[in-house]
Amino acid sequence: MDEKIKEITSKTLVTQEKCADAVGSGELEVYATPMMVALMENAAAKVASNYIPEGCTTVGTAINIKHTAASPLNAEITAKATLIETDGRRFLFNVEAYDNEGKIGEGTHERFSVKIEKFMEKAKKRLG
Repeated sequence: MDEKIKEITSKTLVTQEKCADAVGSGELEVYATPMMVALMENAAAKVASNYIPEGCTTVGTAINIKHTAASPLNAEITAKATLIETDGRRFLFNVEAYDNEGKIGEGTHERFSVKIEKFMEKAKKRLG
């Protein structure tokens, strides 16, 4: 890998809309796992955007995470994505998430570079 950006963080605040009871992933008023995953993906996508040509983007293809601690309303969440491997189209990241008290999640995330126009054409064809 060259000297491009290899690590980026994304931040959010736990609001009612981001809680498990609101997104349907649980019954409690705590930061939802799907929201943590989305924040991790956001950080990884920002890193990958530094490596792809114009007209392309990256899409998530795999994620393996553990959500290890509950974060209450109003907690500040920071997700960090660190690029650990790339072959030009495939990007592999270590991802971590933290709240005000410490680590709340960790794992790996994979993204692939795609040509936006071609990707969207294929997606639209799935309507039948």
